[in-house]
Amino acid sequence: MQEIRIKDEFIKLGQAMKLAGLVDSGVDAKIAIQDGLVKVNGTVDTRRGKKLYEGDIFSYQSQDVKIIR
Repeated sequence: MQEIRIKDEFIKLGQAMKLAGLVDSGVDAKIAIQDGLVKVNGTVDTRRGKKLYEGDIFSYQSQDVKIIR
């Protein structure tokens, strides 16, 4: 499982996807999220602005990413 470290209290889902290198741009993240291809803590979430906090895990294309601080 990949981990990404955040400095602030939270990071938005689209930003986290870019930071993890799973998408090349915010547009790619937006499309993947809106198409229901991304899960947050095991549940599909279609909100690009979904806030992720320490301990949250999101999944895209069989890759899991955990948020750490």
